[in-house]
Amino acid sequence: MKALSVLHRAANTLLSQPGDRGTLLTRCGICGASTLNNKIQPGFGLLFDIDGVLVRGKTPIPAAKKAFQKLVDSRGQFLVPVVFVTNAGNCLRQKKADQLSQILGVPISQDQVMLSHSPLRMFTKYHEKCVLVSGQGPVLDIANNLGFQNVVSIDMLTEYFPLLDMVDHNRRPKQPSSPIVNLPVVQAVILFGEPIRWETNLQLIIDVLLTNGSLGNAHEMRHSAHLPLLACNMDLMWMAEAQSPRFGHGMFLVCLENIYRKITGQELKYEALMGKPSELTYHFAEYLIREQAAERGWRTPIRTLYAIGDNLMTDIYGANLYNRYLEQRVRTRQTAAQVVQATVEGTGGGGSPKALLQDQDMETALESELASPSATSCKSLLVCTGVYNPHSEVPADASHSVTETVFHGHRDFRFDPSLMEPGHIVQDVHNAVELICEQENFVSTRH
Repeated sequence: MKALSVLHRAANTLLSQPGDRGTLLTRCGICGASTLNNKIQPGFGLLFDIDGVLVRGKTPIPAAKKAFQKLVDSRGQFLVPVVFVTNAGNCLRQKKADQLSQILGVPISQDQVMLSHSPLRMFTKYHEKCVLVSGQGPVLDIANNLGFQNVVSIDMLTEYFPLLDMVDHNRRPKQPSSPIVNLPVVQAVILFGEPIRWETNLQLIIDVLLTNGSLGNAHEMRHSAHLPLLACNMDLMWMAEAQSPRFGHGMFLVCLENIYRKITGQELKYEALMGKPSELTYHFAEYLIREQAAERGWRTPIRTLYAIGDNLMTDIYGANLYNRYLEQRVRTRQTAAQVVQATVEGTGGGGSPKALLQDQDMETALESELASPSATSCKSLLVCTGVYNPHSEVPADASHSVTETVFHGHRDFRFDPSLMEPGHIVQDVHNAVELICEQENFVSTRH
């Protein structure tokens, strides 16, 4: 951030002196200071949740548009890298970008949008396999857009095997029918988001898992392992226009997990869990921030991420979990450098070079698809316009304002109260942006 501060001082100096012809000075939307156009070098990036932060259902939150007016220049270009990280996943990125552009009044590209299923692009080993997808919206188009080439939907299965969907009496076949025998064997199951007919999806997903992808067969309870299962969006609840939160895909997962355990006596296992609070999601979001900065020609490394959300169990937990990873990564690299230096100098060291190299190899494998992050911290900000709403004045001390007695996070995520403590609690997203300006030593002159 020193480089950015120097830039602001230099720009202010130019304002007080006669400038060269052709030099264009513009007003910074973040801090209000005059800067050389296209020369801003931000050292931080912003990760915005959508539901409960920018909108509630289809209704925009008034503070959102005001906040984003601070983040763009007079041509509508962002002055800092911004990525919208949502656990929604029932549409294509371009559609969500178009919706955001209309809501916020600034142009948003699909490259700035990260849906819960976006990291599936990295799971190339499944792209040529026959996968069953569950969710709503254009699930086949979404899967194809992510790289999957052989996709089967729940609706297709009910058509191929009409005798399997029997809960709704009105949907039962009126005449005897035979299943289509040429359907390829399902090799993996992908859960995009909450479906419309929960009972149908639950029944057929269980059928696929217990027949090892061959729906023409009877259930087999003695499988030592089931087909790979990849799930996106673990939100137990989310905030729409109603006064109280609504069921999310996390609730559907609770149902699926308990049904599987009740039938088989075994735990349902996931190949991968995506969407907040998964670290994988934040790895991908950080990668998009870096890509955006590179495209804009910003050479200053993005060291700090600010994650703004309304849900303790997803937005705050996920940001703090990723921050813990980043901090550990910095410590590991510092220790490794010290050990190597001590080994070279022959003075010994406080660790094993071999063990440290193995840790870094594991890290490299994790980051192989995205390259190493430049960020060293991820700071969380909680707004009171969505799932979290204390219905009272915002406390000055965040550590005394959050009390959780029930863990609403996913089964596979350990309850850790420290991960659900936001760095700051603010009233809305506009207050969040103003606070970030202050944290970055910027003073906004816009009102």
